[in-house]
Amino acid sequence: MALVKLEYQAKPFCRKWKIAVTTRKIVLIGLSGNTREIFEAVEAEFEISAILSDDPAHAPDFEGVPVVPLSQAHDFPDAQFVFLIGSQTSYRQRAALIARLAIPQDRYARIIHPRATVSRFAQLGTGTVLHCGVTLTSNAVLGAHVMVLPHSVIHHDVRIGDHSLIGSNVTIAGAVEIGESCYIASACSIRNGVRIGNGALIGMGANVLNDVAPGAVMVGNPAREIPRRS
Repeated sequence: MALVKLEYQAKPFCRKWKIAVTTRKIVLIGLSGNTREIFEAVEAEFEISAILSDDPAHAPDFEGVPVVPLSQAHDFPDAQFVFLIGSQTSYRQRAALIARLAIPQDRYARIIHPRATVSRFAQLGTGTVLHCGVTLTSNAVLGAHVMVLPHSVIHHDVRIGDHSLIGSNVTIAGAVEIGESCYIASACSIRNGVRIGNGALIGMGANVLNDVAPGAVMVGNPAREIPRRS
């Protein structure tokens, strides 16, 4: 997992980060709510060459950007990529799909919304996406292709594994460990020091007070395990 500390940019009253862009072209993988919410931030930093999607319901373009099949990923040799596919139903498929695309990892961009705030002591993996209003504090470590949706707060010393998705308005207290390919739904709270195993799903609004087993589905306040739907 490639981690990076990004170029520091000081601004009044807050500290933010910016990406040192090496190429201005980018291809978005997936056309979903995630794409729509981060589109303007990406557009401000890159020329968006295309959006990759196999959904036949999608129009041939989005905001003037052509929508083409995933099979055309290698038709853009001079572009970077960002992976935006992921929901409560597809989160466990993200790693396999990224592997199937066979795009070199160094061609995935890190996307940080200009209204996200990231500690200079945090570390971000390849392909990290931070949406508007995200706060990432000291010594947090995010793995490759982690996506954090708007207005979530990730506190000190948190570790989030590759390909995991964090919903909007989530609060993750200090020293929490979240495994790979997890889905943390909107408005969850996770107590400090909790460990969440690979592939777990935390339902909307859950209050997680204890460790979560790999693959478990947790709901409620306090969070309790329920059977996973087939």
